[in-house]
Amino acid sequence: MADGHRYMQQSFLTPLPTQFASNNHLATGLLLNSLLNQFIADPSAAQQQAAAQANPAHSSATQINRGMYGQNHPQGHNPRLNGAAPGRQPNMPMFYNHVPQQGHPHQGHNAHHQVLQAGHSGHGARNDLMSHSTFSSGIMGNASPYTTNNLQNGHSVAARGGPAEQPANEHWQKQMRLKEESDRAHSAMTEQHQPHYYARLKAPENKGIGGALTAGGTNASGDSEEEVRRRPYQVEKRNRRQDWHNLDMSGQGLRALSSALFSYDFLVELYIASNRLTFLPAEIGKLRHLKILEASNNLLSELPPEIGMCTSLEKLLLFDNQIRDLPYELGSLYKLDILGIEGNPINPGLREEIVERGTKSLINSLLEQAPVPLPPSPRKPIVVQEDVSPSLERIKVMTWNILCDKFATTTMYGYTPTGALSWEYRKERILQEIRDRDVDMLCLQEIATDVFRDFFSPELAQNDYKGVHWPRPKAKTMNEKDAAAVDGCAIFYKGSKWILLDKQLIDYANIAINRPDMKNQHDIFNRVMPKDNIGIICFFESRRTGARVIVANTHLAWEPTLADVKLVQTAILMENITKYAEKYVRWQPLKDKRGIQIPQSVSVESDIPKPEMPEPGPSQEYRSNTDIPLIVCGDYNSTQESSVYELLSMGRVTPEQSDFGGHQYGNFTRDGVAHPFSMRSAYVHLNGTPDELSFTNYVPGFQEVIDYIWYSTNTLEVVELLGPPDQNHLKRVPGFPNYHFPADHIQIMAEFVIKQRKGEKVKVLHGGGGGASGQQQQQQQLEGGQDFGSGSK
Repeated sequence: MADGHRYMQQSFLTPLPTQFASNNHLATGLLLNSLLNQFIADPSAAQQQAAAQANPAHSSATQINRGMYGQNHPQGHNPRLNGAAPGRQPNMPMFYNHVPQQGHPHQGHNAHHQVLQAGHSGHGARNDLMSHSTFSSGIMGNASPYTTNNLQNGHSVAARGGPAEQPANEHWQKQMRLKEESDRAHSAMTEQHQPHYYARLKAPENKGIGGALTAGGTNASGDSEEEVRRRPYQVEKRNRRQDWHNLDMSGQGLRALSSALFSYDFLVELYIASNRLTFLPAEIGKLRHLKILEASNNLLSELPPEIGMCTSLEKLLLFDNQIRDLPYELGSLYKLDILGIEGNPINPGLREEIVERGTKSLINSLLEQAPVPLPPSPRKPIVVQEDVSPSLERIKVMTWNILCDKFATTTMYGYTPTGALSWEYRKERILQEIRDRDVDMLCLQEIATDVFRDFFSPELAQNDYKGVHWPRPKAKTMNEKDAAAVDGCAIFYKGSKWILLDKQLIDYANIAINRPDMKNQHDIFNRVMPKDNIGIICFFESRRTGARVIVANTHLAWEPTLADVKLVQTAILMENITKYAEKYVRWQPLKDKRGIQIPQSVSVESDIPKPEMPEPGPSQEYRSNTDIPLIVCGDYNSTQESSVYELLSMGRVTPEQSDFGGHQYGNFTRDGVAHPFSMRSAYVHLNGTPDELSFTNYVPGFQEVIDYIWYSTNTLEVVELLGPPDQNHLKRVPGFPNYHFPADHIQIMAEFVIKQRKGEKVKVLHGGGGGASGQQQQQQQLEGGQDFGSGSK
């Protein structure tokens, strides 16, 4: 799930020509000349020092609109810039095409967990967080857990006879080597008047200009397969050409950084060392792909809390500044390997922690001991249509990928405190959210069998819900204990309002390999069959009006390289919905709805009465499969640019669709894929409005809409939607889950009304005959207790 590149929207001080909006031209000489005006000469070093003393550190909230100023250092020679000709103007930022070092600091869950244990004591250490009287985010100052009286090892600095000595451990040796390199760079840029030291140093490494993806299967930011796991990055977006990812603005005497600089959100390395910077703007948090930030030898006295948004950072070098304390938000930088703080008047407790235990221990401790932030503003309901007739049947539907516990590891979600990541905490928040929304139909993904059976089913039964669940097919190959932990899809429904008529499992791999047109093709066995994704189809009838509705739920493959598989899975889902809808048109009417069991809404011991049941209406008749109202929910791991979205919204995908990728899938790739329904995503009604939903999955490096509620436009109409999350809250939240969002996906919810069919009166089926009696027995069986188990009818 990857961020789209946003390019510079405004100039540093003067507007840039419009022809330079594309970053393909950023390295051209004309653009560099345009940028030249951004660096204004400083009169003298003495005046700079006086200005710095008269202008103390600023809070990030007041730093956004400052300009960029610099000294005019003479050049010793004319360096080359990305292969450009000599003669570059002095005091220009230097762009270069250095490919950052590949790799990921975390080599697995166990190793990462061991590191975490060095800095905290597990979930138990978080028990005090919920009792904080003040939840606002803060800076580690006098209240820091690293004051001399509160070191984790129980010793104070005074007890050790003064400041901690530098032990000869490998981590601190590496830090001191980097400090020496920083000193050499500072000397070269100040004493020898040679700015852009890092661009000069790395110039021999430039082998030419490359695209956004490297040949080794990693992207330009060096993300490995482990880092993008369960992240459906759009390959076509990440293939957009971006010729440089690094920027050296060191040794320029800059006093401030323009906010326009942070429009380069594709930057991987940023060098701003040996300047006169007194603060970093809050916009630093926009650089979500940044791996190296070198800001040594400045006048920084604090870091903005927004630095915690840069979760890709591996090196944050702050040598020889004036920093005393660190913000708690720094704890989100779970990939950080080196935090260079030598040469700062840093809090002694902080310094001793990093000297003795290393950067990761400090970062983990900041993460675990941060106060719980204030909750966001509630998500608002958005009314799409007013003055809806009260006689029309209403259906409120919610879908949510709740993040299965076995996937919620500290390797994947290292920016999340362990207390917020624990299943015991998350499941209660999820349950409360479901109860608060009080929907008619609830579609959940990544819900394990034991969680469905032992937690959600009995808990939601108290709120009038019954449920249908199937795990992914691999559960059939496991023993009972392991099979219970396999996740799958579930549909819960209000038993007092709806009667379950039928339920079907759609096993994509099994269906594909048994199709006559596909069963002998290699791509089916090599690409589709290994993915054990599923869909569920349920057929309901309203107790009150007799209206019938089809509700489907699915969770497609996540891999960005399997766009063809996602398309095949969607095609199989719609093919089966079409087939079963034809069957449901001929479905027998219910003879006596009162005779069908009404589920217990509360436990036997409870004194709370059951809800009153409305007078049942007779079953309605439908002439064709497209007349039955249809709702299709799920996590599609596909954006609006995908072929999956095209198929669902347009009703057809041609054989030439590029997502097929040249693979062979029988009739799908010979004739194309089509379905007969007129369908639309419920949330398209908010597109282009201030309430537009910008994501359903929110993690570092990816914020996209990949979850949908599709509905048949000829039979249903949207009347209300659940609005997006509080945008202000997200400014310092690098990703979900956290204490207020218990999964990495957000829930989406829509309320529909079933349209009155035009040109005809609604016909009613009156029960009768032996077939009806058999059908009634089947309904009684479906409405029995086995719905809470898993398996097909």
